[in-house]
Amino acid sequence: MNDDPLDSSIDFSKGVRGKFYRPGMELHIPVYLDSGVLDKLTEIAHRKGIPLDALVSDLLRRDLAIAEQLQ
Repeated sequence: MNDDPLDSSIDFSKGVRGKFYRPGMELHIPVYLDSGVLDKLTEIAHRKGIPLDALVSDLLRRDLAIAEQLQ
């Protein structure tokens, strides 16, 4: 027995399974940075004339390469 009051008020009879499924789509996960880190990275990206996401991706790639070498 389910005591959820919404069960009786929600009608899924006309629902369509997979309506928004898109094969091969990439999921882009939001990443939240400390405000001081974000400010500094934004400043550096602006100075270099590149998008913030490109700068962060480049920094992370470098750190991952270093981490791989240390293993």
